[in-house]
Parts: sequence; C-alpha cells; structure tokens
Amino acid sequence: MSSVLTQSVKSATQLYEVAHWIGGRVERGTSSRTQDIYNPALGVPQGKLILGTETDLDNAVSAAAAAFPAWAQTPPLTRARVLFRFLEICQARKKEMAELLTREHGKTLPDALGEVARGLEIIEFATGIPQLLKGEFTDQIAKGMDAWSMRQPLGVVAGITPFNFPAMVPMWMYPLALACGNTFVLKPSERDPSASLLSAQWLKEAGLPDGVFNVVQGDKAVVDALLAHPTIQAVSFVGSTHVAEYIYRTGSAHGKRVQALGGAKNHMVVMPDADLDSAADALIGAAYGSAGERCMAISVAVAVGDVGDKLAQALAPKVAALKVNEGHQDGAEMGPIITAESKARIEGLIGKGEQQGAKVVVDGRNCKVPGYENGFFVGGTLLDHVKPDMVVYKEEIFGPVLCLVRVPDIAAAVQLINSHEYGNGVAVYTRDGGTAREFARNIQVGMVGVNVPLPVPMAFNSFGGWKRSLFGDHHAYGPEAVRFYTRHKAVMQRWPEGNSKGPEFAFPQNG
Repeated sequence: MSSVLTQSVKSATQLYEVAHWIGGRVERGTSSRTQDIYNPALGVPQGKLILGTETDLDNAVSAAAAAFPAWAQTPPLTRARVLFRFLEICQARKKEMAELLTREHGKTLPDALGEVARGLEIIEFATGIPQLLKGEFTDQIAKGMDAWSMRQPLGVVAGITPFNFPAMVPMWMYPLALACGNTFVLKPSERDPSASLLSAQWLKEAGLPDGVFNVVQGDKAVVDALLAHPTIQAVSFVGSTHVAEYIYRTGSAHGKRVQALGGAKNHMVVMPDADLDSAADALIGAAYGSAGERCMAISVAVAVGDVGDKLAQALAPKVAALKVNEGHQDGAEMGPIITAESKARIEGLIGKGEQQGAKVVVDGRNCKVPGYENGFFVGGTLLDHVKPDMVVYKEEIFGPVLCLVRVPDIAAAVQLINSHEYGNGVAVYTRDGGTAREFARNIQVGMVGVNVPLPVPMAFNSFGGWKRSLFGDHHAYGPEAVRFYTRHKAVMQRWPEGNSKGPEFAFPQNG
C-alpha cells in the first residue's frame, strides 16, 4: 500500500482512494459515502475518502477486542521490541511520511519533517515501557503479609485526531497505548487521512499482530458511534474546544475514561528589557509557522510598558516578507490553509478585527501565489492595538494572524492572560530572572516558556493545557499517558501458616 499511496499523491489529476485499516488489512467497509481530499495548495480534489459507518467501527472494535487478550499477555519487553522496529522503519522513511503531510495538509516540507521527528520521540519514549510499568513492592506490610502494585491495560482504546498534525498527534496516543498492552482504534481527520494508513502498514511490517491497531475513517457519525460503543474503554481527543467538551461529556456519560485537549489562545509577553530582535524572530516563527495552524502557535503578543511601538516596527517588515508558497518549493516559509472554508473564516475574522478598531499593519487577505492561484492561501497578518473585548482576541483564529496587545506592566499582562478562557501555552521574553520566575509561578497556563516561544514538552514530560484547553485529568503522552492507558491494581498476599484463629470481624489493622 505504501508505494501506491505515495505515487498517487504526486498528481492532483489522478484521484486516489483512502479507506479503513481493520484486522491488519485495508478494508473499503460498508459505506457508499465519500468525501474529497484536497490539495490545499492547488485548491482541487486529489483523492476520495470513504466515510465509515457504525458497522465499520463495530468491525474495527471487534478486531481490536479479539486481539486484546493475547497482546495484553505479551511481555512488555516484546511489545517494546515491536515499537523499536516501528521506530526504525519510521526513521528510515520519514521523508515519505513528510511528503504525504505536505500534499494533504499543505505545510512546508521542512515543517512536515519536524512534525514526524517530534512524533518519533514519543515512539522512542514508549520503547522504555518495561521500566515505566514497574510497580511497587512492600515486604512484610503486616505480619506474614506482602503488598505490591501493578498497572494493567484497559482494553480497547480509541483516538480522535485533528488535521493540523496528522502524523504526530496520533503518535501522542497509540505508541503508549499499545506499549501498555491495549489495542487501538484511530479515527483520524477526514482532511488529511493518508498518514494513518501509512502508519498502520508500517506497524504491521514491524511485527504488530493483526487487530491490535485499526483505523476507521469518517465524520461525526463514526465519532458518535465510537463514543457510545460499550467495548471502548477510553478515548483520547485533540481538537477545538467546543468539540473537546462534547467528546468529554459524551464519552464520560458512557462510562469511558476521556482526555480531550481543546483550543488555545497562546500569548507571548515581551518585557521592556527583552532582546527585541530575538523576541521578534521568535514571534514570527511561533505565530506564522505552519500558517498558524498549531495548537501551540503564538497568536497574541503582549507588549509591556513602552515596548509596543518598537515591537510593532520590528515585526511589520518581517511579517510582510514572509515567503508564502506551495510546501515543496525551496524557501517556502508558510503554506496554504487546510480548506477554503477555513481561509474564508480567517479572513472574516481579520475583517471583524478591523471593524472593531484594530489596526491592520500587514494584511494577508486575498493572498495569491503564482502558479497556485486557486490555493487556500492567507498571507501573514499583523493586527495592532487589539483590545481584550475584540473577537480576534477572544476566539482561536487558527491561522497566520498575530494580534498585538499593549499593557502597562507585568501584573496587567498576567491578569490579561489569566482572564482568558484558554490556558494552553504561554511565553515570556525577558532578561530578568525574578520576573520570569514569578511569571511562571503565577500564570494559569499549562505550558510555560521562558525565552522559548513554543514550550512543547519533550516526550518524557507530558503535554496539556489548563482551563478550557483540557477536559479530563490526564495530559497527553509521557508519564501521564502511561497512567491514562492503564489501571492501578493493589495486591496484598499472605500464605496460610496452618494456625487459623477463626473469623475476624473487626476492621483489619496492620502491625
């Protein structure tokens, strides 16, 4: 499947078909419904996605449930060795995966390679699962009694993933879920679904037993069936806040463990003592990388004190000079938006900001790229004098738009950020260690960068926001994921000594 899939995305005139992966092979399923897969740079369909049905989901869950007992009993070291082989395959073929991401998502090829690399870090972490699953043992917790704990897999678990990181975000989920002994059903984004099938094929090649990893393509109908399915024990989700809340409430109502990562409005505070050139460069990369379609993108620059005018002057020429192009082109810094609808929504929000009094310093509307005139491109946009009551400040734009807000001091900056409904990521640029320390302690945000614009934790930490950026108790990947994908069991053991004292009716006491 790999070579056929890769060849088919090299031409926008030859439509290819993307189906499901159930029980270790590609399945067309039971549906006649399809949806176009677009090349965002060309603005035309390049493939057809088969939208799954409740029956398709049930078939995938049945395959996963059948595979679970044997996989759960497989020693963790053996499971880790399958992931080692999968990691080697991914490393050797990362360019193939990145090419696919650029074709279906639109991000530049270097950015796509970066996405794959960060996903591989999670797989690498998951190969250490024998150490991560170790329990605790207490000798002689009471006379003649020992106690220990263990972590055991849940069963069939599922992931629902977004369009903006079609390779990496699923890798936040399934490597650790599989390593812990669960079987997995993935419902990827219908916008760029092919990476999921490539991953499935490579997992099979690495030695993963059939049925342990499954993919069901689809829309809300599949999501609703997944959330209600009695065999699925846990659901991981990444996407917008209104959908995250729906996933959390619906999945929880059906008795499932749920982690649902939602939206963001990430701020970067620039203090008067900051290195202005470094801060401006950081803002450009963090705000406009991947056309702003990142949950960790900086979308608000908070200028403290008298730094506002200087920051705006430093940013404007850099934003205007951004190289917008098809993602394979040399020098491209920013590719297209994922869909025509998203492009229209982003440009509409820019217009609302202008109507409400924001100054459009650099306007990215009506962006045209030679040779790709029908592509879904939005140019880099800079809005100055943005106020907290403006829609461009309140809403997650999810596009290449940076809002500049001015505040008198660091206290006002902290209050501004803490008042926002989202609490995903934040950064502060300063040369003052005391300011940075107090900021990190007092800010109500899950991930904080000090002179780091995109504070995305490494694989051995965990990723997640606060407030309405996360529904559920567990953050993604890292040690948090091990806890999410397992249940804790406590065992107390005593061997009979042949001297029974008869029944004891008082509550047992140790000692």
